[in-house]
Amino acid sequence: TKEALFTILQDLRPEDHFNIIGFSNRIKVWQQDRLVPVTPNNIRDAKKYIHNMSPTGGTNINEALQTGAKLLNDYIAQNDIDARSVSLIIFLTDGRPTVGETQSSKILSNTKDAIRDKFCLFTIGIGNDVDHKLLERMALENCGMTRLFQEDEDAASHLKGFYDEIGTPLLSDIRVDYPEDDVEQVTQNFFPNYFNGSEIIIAGKLINRTSDKLHVEVTASNSKKYILLKTDVAIDLPSRNDIKGVPGLEDGKGDNNYIERAWSYLTIKELLNSRLKSDDSQEKDNLMEKAKSMALAYNFVTPFTVLKMKEAGLHSEPPQEEFISPSTDGIGEKVQSLQGHKAPPGIRRGQDKQRIKISKTSADGDPHFVIDFPSSKFSVCFNIDGEPGDILRLVSDHKESGVTVNGQLIGAPAPPNGHKKHRTYFSTITILNNKPERSYLEITPRRVILDDGERLILSCGRSAVVRSRSLEVSISAYSNITVTIRDSISFVILIHHYRKPAPYQRNHLGFYISNSKGLSSDSHGLLGQFLNHEVKLLQESLNMSRQEVGQNQTEALKANPTNTLRVKGRLVPVVWKQRRIFNGQQEVNCWFAKNNADKLIDGSYKDYVASHPFDTGSTFGTINSL
Repeated sequence: TKEALFTILQDLRPEDHFNIIGFSNRIKVWQQDRLVPVTPNNIRDAKKYIHNMSPTGGTNINEALQTGAKLLNDYIAQNDIDARSVSLIIFLTDGRPTVGETQSSKILSNTKDAIRDKFCLFTIGIGNDVDHKLLERMALENCGMTRLFQEDEDAASHLKGFYDEIGTPLLSDIRVDYPEDDVEQVTQNFFPNYFNGSEIIIAGKLINRTSDKLHVEVTASNSKKYILLKTDVAIDLPSRNDIKGVPGLEDGKGDNNYIERAWSYLTIKELLNSRLKSDDSQEKDNLMEKAKSMALAYNFVTPFTVLKMKEAGLHSEPPQEEFISPSTDGIGEKVQSLQGHKAPPGIRRGQDKQRIKISKTSADGDPHFVIDFPSSKFSVCFNIDGEPGDILRLVSDHKESGVTVNGQLIGAPAPPNGHKKHRTYFSTITILNNKPERSYLEITPRRVILDDGERLILSCGRSAVVRSRSLEVSISAYSNITVTIRDSISFVILIHHYRKPAPYQRNHLGFYISNSKGLSSDSHGLLGQFLNHEVKLLQESLNMSRQEVGQNQTEALKANPTNTLRVKGRLVPVVWKQRRIFNGQQEVNCWFAKNNADKLIDGSYKDYVASHPFDTGSTFGTINSL
C-alpha cells in the first residue's frame, strides 16, 4: 500500500494541492485542516510520513471518507475554488470495514451525503480482503471509477496505469446532445470528467436515415473557461461497414456490424451499472434480465451469461448468478489484456549476460563492507551491526553529482551456534539522482522500480536493458543489476535469492561500486567518504617508533596480526582478515576495523541512518582531504 501511495505522490502535477489521511482504528491526517501545494519539499515530507505510517488494527472506512470529504469541502469553501476546477478523493484500502460504521448501506449513504456531488471519489482495493462491491458502488455513486488489484509485485504497476487515467483532468461536465427527432436509444451522453488519455464513446440509432448530416452540441468546461461547440456531422451511411484496419474484420471474419455491437456493449454496461446502484430488488431483476437478453443477442460474456465450449461451436447460456460477481469492470474494460503486452520504448528484453566489471568497494552480506584503495595497494573492511528497518546512507553526493544511495536492512535470526543474536541484510537499495532531472531506482530481490518521469516496474527474474534520459539499467535475470548514471557512475547490485531458504536466510542484495569517476571529492556515506581519499598503513612494534610503511611493503606485514591505519588524522587499530565477495567468486585480503568501524568512519554508525529511503540529506558537510 505504501508503494502505491508513493506512485500517486510522484505523479501529482505542480498546480495540484493534496493531503494524506491514514486510517485503521484511528484516523490520522497528515496536514490538519488544509491542502498543501505540490512542491519538492512537500512531496519529500509526504513520503517520509507515509514511510513511517504503521497499521494499528481495524479499518474505519466510514470515518476516513467523512474526514476526507470534510477536508476537501472546507478547502473548496474557504479558498474560493473555481467551480471549473476538478477535485477528487482517491481512496485506497486493503481491507473491509471493521471499525465504526460497518454496514455498507450506511457507509454509502453517508459518503453520498458528505460529498454532495461536489467532487468525485475513486476507489482502489488491494488484495483479497476488500469489499469490492462496496468500493464499486461508492465510486459509481460519486462519479468515479474503481480498480481492484491483487497484492503482488504488479500492484504498483497497475496503480500507475490507473493514475495515468485520472491524473490529468482536461474537461469537466461534458454533455453531448443530439436533436430528439433524429436519434434514439442513445447511450450515456453526460460525463463528469474527461481525463488526458481517456476517451468518450457515445452510440445510438438514427431515426431519419435519409438525412446526410447530424447536428451535435457539446458543452463542457475546463479550469479557464466554459466551452460550447455546435456543429453538423456528415453522415455517410455506406461507410458504417468500412472495416479497414479493424483486426479480425478486415479479412471478412466476424460480425461486420461492429458499430451496432459497440452500442449494445455500452448499453449492457449501463444496465449493469444501474443494477449495481439500485436498492430495489424488483428493479435489479428487471435490469438483469435486460442485460442478459441483450448479451445473448449480441454474444457478450457478462456476469449473467456463461460461454460453454463444445465441438459444434460456442454457445451462451444463462449462468448461475450466485457464483459470478456482478462486477461492471469485467465486461470489456480489460479486453485489451487479451493482446500481448509490448515492452515500453527504451526496453530491450532477453539480454545476454555480460561479464560485470566491479571493484572491491562494496557492502554485501551481513552487511560486510570492503573499501579498496588501489594506489595504496590494500583494502580495508568493516562490519555494521545495524537494526532491522535501519536505512543506511551508503553514498551521499546530492549537492554535487546529485547521486544518493540508501540501503534498508531486514532482520534474520543468527545461524545455530553463531556469536550474533541476529543478522541484518539489505532488502532494498534506493538510488536517487537529481541531475539533470529528478529520478530514482528502488531495487529489491524481486523487482526494480524506475521512476524517471514515467514509472516502470521490471522483474529481476527477466533480463532487460532500460535506457532513460540519464540512467541505464541492465538486469541479468536472477543474478545482478547494473545501474549507469551519465556514463560516469556505475553501481552493481548483486541478487541473493534462495530457492529453499533456511530459517536464518533471507533474500537480500549486495551493493558494489563499479565506476565512481562521476562522484565528487565531497562524496560521503559509509562507502562514499573513502572514494576520493587514501589511508596510510603504519607498522606497530615495541622496539621501534611508529613509521609509515611503504606501499610495496604490504605483503611483509601479513604476518603481523594487528596494525594501525591513519585515516584523516585518526589512528585506527586493524587486524588482518580475508573476505569473499561477489557470491564467493573473489577473495579479498583486507585490514579489518572493529566496533562498527569506530574511528575509521567520520562520526558514528548512527550518523549514517537515514530517516526514509528517499532521504538525500547528510550529517556531514564538506570533507577535508588528508
